[in-house]
Amino acid sequence: MAQAKKVAMWILVIFVIYTIITSPDRSADLVKSGFVGISDAAKAVGSFMTGLVR
Repeated sequence: MAQAKKVAMWILVIFVIYTIITSPDRSADLVKSGFVGISDAAKAVGSFMTGLVR
């Protein structure tokens, strides 16, 4: 089972590297949208906590 997990991880890493090399603009857009999503989630948590304090 551990061997299959290791192989799957390597396949994922190779796929990510291939995607970055073949279309760096699209990869940058995906990373940017991921960070925007994380930022929006953090803001929502902050608003929720502020609402609890008031």
